[in-house]
Amino acid sequence: LAYGLDKGKGDQKIAVYDLGGGTFDISIIEIAEVDGEHQFEVLSTNGDTFLGGEDFDLALIEYLAKEFKKESGVDLHNDPLALQRLKEGAEKAKIELSSNQQTEVNLPYITADSSGPKHFVHKLTRAKLEALVEGLVEKTLTPVKIALKDAKLKASDVDEVILVGGQTRMPLVQEKVKNFFGKEARKDVNADEAVAVGAAIQGAVLAGDVTDVLLLDVTPLTLGIETMGGVMTPLIDKNTTIPTNKSQIFSTAEDNQTAVTVHVLQGERKQAAENKTLGQFNLTDIPASPRGMPQIEVTFDTDANGILNVSAKDKATGKEQSIEIKASSGLSDEEIEQMVKDAEAHAEEDKKFEALVQTRNMGENLVHSCKKTLEEAGDKAEAEEKEAIEKGISELEEVLKSDDKDQIDEKIKALGEASASLAQKLYQEQQDKDSAQNNEPAEEGDASDSDAVDADFEEVKEEEKS
Repeated sequence: LAYGLDKGKGDQKIAVYDLGGGTFDISIIEIAEVDGEHQFEVLSTNGDTFLGGEDFDLALIEYLAKEFKKESGVDLHNDPLALQRLKEGAEKAKIELSSNQQTEVNLPYITADSSGPKHFVHKLTRAKLEALVEGLVEKTLTPVKIALKDAKLKASDVDEVILVGGQTRMPLVQEKVKNFFGKEARKDVNADEAVAVGAAIQGAVLAGDVTDVLLLDVTPLTLGIETMGGVMTPLIDKNTTIPTNKSQIFSTAEDNQTAVTVHVLQGERKQAAENKTLGQFNLTDIPASPRGMPQIEVTFDTDANGILNVSAKDKATGKEQSIEIKASSGLSDEEIEQMVKDAEAHAEEDKKFEALVQTRNMGENLVHSCKKTLEEAGDKAEAEEKEAIEKGISELEEVLKSDDKDQIDEKIKALGEASASLAQKLYQEQQDKDSAQNNEPAEEGDASDSDAVDADFEEVKEEEKS
């Protein structure tokens, strides 16, 4: 129903491939046209109740944990908090690799040992992820074969294949399904919402509230905001069924920042400047705080008529500002199609731009962190140590003005090495102090510091105007 298959002409045989978070199901359905009306009959079903997106996450988590142990000698399985952060990072990377060929898992201050804080930075390619989970995708085809056999059909007898469940967004899943059935699967309905949408339609039909079922409209282009470094961060993806509502937490990019600008964009480019501006507004009177601390909730709400309402709310004070953007972007179908083509044509350029911004943000965070460490250390920092760190900060700040990613990476590494001994010294002093007091405030303090860095590190700092 959600896919509008009840509107087709003649008889059809449909395969519903449902790969969700915890389970996998396959249904073979026949839609027969009888006297102008459509009758649905389930010919067969099969599945695996122990196979889902979480298994894909687990495979990636295990790989990343092994890589971290190889690099640092620390087993994250012994640290529940670190393992949870790794799980979140793995899931984020998995999602990003559905639309990008490469991403980076970057978890600063993920844990610590006697040698000091540990950071985890690991580049991950789509090819590597696919190699890790290919066996899981292949495993879904066994129930599919059984379901077809039970329905007394061959793969070529299936007229339409539809995908349900968030894990079906993975290109490898789509490719395997296409190769098995010999045809492209339908992806024009949000995979997470297909079941709920269809059930809602059927419920309305049964209640007599709906006599003429209409197809729901979708957003023609991605909607998002500009974040630190001039990147567009999506909130509502292209082809999302409307009405819809999406929220995300952002924060400040500078210490004591009391105002943020929310720049609303529409388009498919990673570079904010290359997308269409729909509007912008300021949220002011944010209490002065360290960068990354304020919690600013940005909400995009699109109604059935396509009217977009964007709001930003400071969760601490409750202060809120919003803007309403009228239905349609003012773009014709041809202009929308051209914007999509432009994004495809500039995909490689945008990928390099995003990588540069991520590296630059990492560098700026390291500069901020090292300055804070020097300030806290005071006279505990030896003159030679302090000089090396200040030199590293100065050199990194200089290259951050350039577009040379390799040089920025080099200076990040140099500053990290220069500041490691002081960070280790401060960490050990704190540990000794806490041991003497036979208490554990260090863990709470470390967690707080870690959270602050995380909030600062995430590119949720859209409030810095580029």
